[in-house]
Amino acid sequence: MNPLRRMLPSNHALFVFEAVARNLSFTRAAAELNVTQPAVSKAMAQLERHLGVRLIDRSGEGIALTEDGAILHRRVAKGFRGIEAALREIDIRRTGIDTVTLSLSSAFTTHWLLPRIDTLQEAFPSVDFRFQLIPGALAGPVDDVDLGMRFVEGPDLDHEAVFLMNEVMLPVCSPAYLAGRKSDPDARTTFVNLTATSPMWTGGVDPGPDWNGSRASLNFSDYAVVLQAALLGQGVALGWASVVSHWLSTGDLVPAASRLTRTARECQLIHLRSRPLRRSVAAVRDWIVAEMRADVAKVDGLYPELGLSRACFDRA
Repeated sequence: MNPLRRMLPSNHALFVFEAVARNLSFTRAAAELNVTQPAVSKAMAQLERHLGVRLIDRSGEGIALTEDGAILHRRVAKGFRGIEAALREIDIRRTGIDTVTLSLSSAFTTHWLLPRIDTLQEAFPSVDFRFQLIPGALAGPVDDVDLGMRFVEGPDLDHEAVFLMNEVMLPVCSPAYLAGRKSDPDARTTFVNLTATSPMWTGGVDPGPDWNGSRASLNFSDYAVVLQAALLGQGVALGWASVVSHWLSTGDLVPAASRLTRTARECQLIHLRSRPLRRSVAAVRDWIVAEMRADVAKVDGLYPELGLSRACFDRA
């Protein structure tokens, strides 16, 4: 008999423990496992008696993992992800179809990826793509996806990371809006802002003296809509280079001023170390990096005075 089998009251106990430890809730774990909450509590108590240690601290404020519980959860979660990867590999071999799940901002997907989605599909004809879209700040775990785009410092104990670019912003607008401003310098300027989560124009990001004068604003909670308003000629928006590089390279958006703002943050493509990186996922990651660099190079050709490549890719 496998030693592991003797060390556990049942294989089912691991599934119950993993669900409780991940959710930190008996109720949510029960709903996920499609059993009752008392059944989850009973299974956890049985596992703790069998092991002779407490895995969960229970209090009026909720539950938390003990040190022993954290050790077990880390190993169990890693083992489950390895099993999942093996089963997915078997399914890929059986069907010939690979599924790659990406966690991206809705703005990046709308304004950078969708315009080249045909190119992506042509490059990976045997891959089915699924997208976890984030409408607000680009944050959150990547536990259930193959690859995520995040603003993080770099790799850590749990994640591998590939550098995409520095966080660089510049004011952008449509060519028609810029032409209208040049023909009537005294006209009121509308600034299209992302509410709450972005640097606002009055908070240090200034398009320069050419845009002084009376101002109005449009404020949206979804950055994809902010850029859509700019594309439609509704005003000047703050453009994250990682999102607007495509429209700048095509000329659908233009710099409203030759001013770049670079922060200390870096945009990375990350995945869990415990979730083995399949060759298809690595190839998609490298494709995004190459396409982004090609976009920025085109922008450099159109607006060499910006120095966009240096700002985006110089890590010094």
